[in-house]
Amino acid sequence: MLSGFSSRPGVVWQCGAVPGLSCDLRFRGLVHQVTDPSIPERLEAGGVTFYYGVDPSAPSLHVGNLLQLCLLRRLQRAGNRPIALLGGGTGLIGDPGGKAGERPLLGEEELAANLEGIRPQLAKFVDLSPSAGASRGLVVDNGAWLRAIPMVQFLRDVGKHFTVNQMVARESVRARLERPDQGISYTEFSYMLLQAYDFLRLHLDYGCTLQVGGSDQWGNIVTGVELVRKECRAEVHGLTTPLVTKADGTKFGKTESGSVWLDPDRTSPYRLYQFFLNVEDAVVGTYLRYFTFLSHDDILSLDEETAARPERRVAQRSLADEVCRLVHGDDETRRARQAAAALFGDAPVSTLDERTLRDVVDDVPSSAVAMASIAAAAAGGTAGGGGGGPLSLVDVLVLSGLASSRSDARRAVAQGAIRVNDRREEEPERLLGPADLLQGRYVVLRKGRRTVHVLRAE
Repeated sequence: MLSGFSSRPGVVWQCGAVPGLSCDLRFRGLVHQVTDPSIPERLEAGGVTFYYGVDPSAPSLHVGNLLQLCLLRRLQRAGNRPIALLGGGTGLIGDPGGKAGERPLLGEEELAANLEGIRPQLAKFVDLSPSAGASRGLVVDNGAWLRAIPMVQFLRDVGKHFTVNQMVARESVRARLERPDQGISYTEFSYMLLQAYDFLRLHLDYGCTLQVGGSDQWGNIVTGVELVRKECRAEVHGLTTPLVTKADGTKFGKTESGSVWLDPDRTSPYRLYQFFLNVEDAVVGTYLRYFTFLSHDDILSLDEETAARPERRVAQRSLADEVCRLVHGDDETRRARQAAAALFGDAPVSTLDERTLRDVVDDVPSSAVAMASIAAAAAGGTAGGGGGGPLSLVDVLVLSGLASSRSDARRAVAQGAIRVNDRREEEPERLLGPADLLQGRYVVLRKGRRTVHVLRAE
């Protein structure tokens, strides 16, 4: 491991007015392991062709990939050529790293759909245009060679260079062997040799001399380095980034509802924005370094703001803005920011468009009410709390769980704690009617500043 690199907020590196790549990597804590300590300086000089392997196990990348995607952009900006390697071959096998059990094997159609979904996401981070010149990025599919090479040839050309002893010693394999209830199939056991062959082919075909990846890929990376050395008598290298975790040490990018995806159809821009807006103070400085392109001075200033006034969450708002803009662009970031301000700030919720409201409903507690109950209020019915009759404010507060009882609901209204959309409520028995519906369907109930529930009229 290369010493002297840190991801701890508050570590100040003297980089000068315009920091070079090497010092920027140090400041951001992006280097965990390297096969040669001079690699950051070589990357700063430019002209290095490097690659990152993309796992196509889903039709979208997720925020767990974000650190590597940002790294591709950083290194390309410094004059290096990135290759994003799609696993059209290895995706049929599956990487055992980080998995407690055997992965379900992907079918051909599912794999093809996953690759198709990932390609445009890579283009947001890697400049694939001719204007990038010698640093123009490439997207390559390892299925082109892994599906074509005969098994006997692969065993002779690749397998002969590695002993089973070496392969069993790799962490990804050893962890599975230590679980006799799971073990590891020969299929997944062979994964590291396939990845090593990727490095060899990229070196021969494109002059690639560096593989980057997360720290869990170190064993696979050094296997590839060794294969190129033995086959070509050439020097190539590996670089890994730290494992990204939450403040409690658990896996980054996972929520109660599942992974946080970069595809807006799987995770809305609003939910992505909220994910980063809600990160803990203990890690926000690290995430600003990993996932944004803010200047060193700006990040250090946000570190100071977090330490002095954590309740303002200025660093979290900056992080959410920068990441959402990077992934989804300015317009979607503006919508997400507007929604957050409307729900948890003083901005009017009535200004949100229908799509943003739908995104909000997907992310906050909600419940359905009969449209007939809303319409009944206009007809002058008497509140009954269900059965198609009008609904009073007290009824919906109990229905939504914002109040534990009708008396609790009346007390919350009397205390000025309840808002319906943008209006602070004073009359607990008033009926909810069509005028309360946003976009003809939604009612946003708020108790205090942080508790939100949305009613959906159906």
